[in-house]
Amino acid sequence: MRALLATLLALSLPAIASAWDGVDSDSGGAVEIGKGNLVRSGQTIEVYDHEAGEYRDVDVQSIQRSGSSVEVEVYDNESGEYRTFEMDN
Repeated sequence: MRALLATLLALSLPAIASAWDGVDSDSGGAVEIGKGNLVRSGQTIEVYDHEAGEYRDVDVQSIQRSGSSVEVEVYDNESGEYRTFEMDN
């Protein structure tokens, strides 16, 4: 059983390591953009919202470098609100 858990953990590490971490500028809650999402204006991407505890589909409105981070403005399809994420550079 331990070998199975160790194998599953080892296989999941590359996926965890490749996520793009950031915070929601308004709430301060952590957000994560997973591997495989093309973060470009006009694209719909999947974001894990740690504060809500769920994945959300958002439409990318704009992307701007801001100092040592990248500001991604999105439209949250579920809440109907615009959100700004400060993502690690």
